[in-house]
Amino acid sequence: MQKELLNSLTDDNSLREIQHYIKKVIEMRGFGNQPVQEATLLLLEEVGELAKAIRKSGTNMSVDINKLHNYNSVESEVADVFIVLVSICNLLDIDIFQALKYKETKNINRTWKNNK
Repeated sequence: MQKELLNSLTDDNSLREIQHYIKKVIEMRGFGNQPVQEATLLLLEEVGELAKAIRKSGTNMSVDINKLHNYNSVESEVADVFIVLVSICNLLDIDIFQALKYKETKNINRTWKNNK
């Protein structure tokens, strides 16, 4: 069932459709009633994995050689962060598209300064 659901995604899906897809997948995997606090901790963990993947692939910083196989790609970790973030939105009944539009109406009126 998950494979059919995945195959139903296309490049033309809206953000709302993707949010609905993630809701279905999370429910299928048994995490639909996960407490928001646990999902938030998972989000922080996934953001840490994203940071590790970026560090591993894009810097000259030292990395534990035994963990080189972990955090395979930045793209994969970005996807994990997105999935968990959208899951949190679903748990809180937040339409991520509407939240984005609302926030951007506020950001448009801000003055941004680059410190460089």
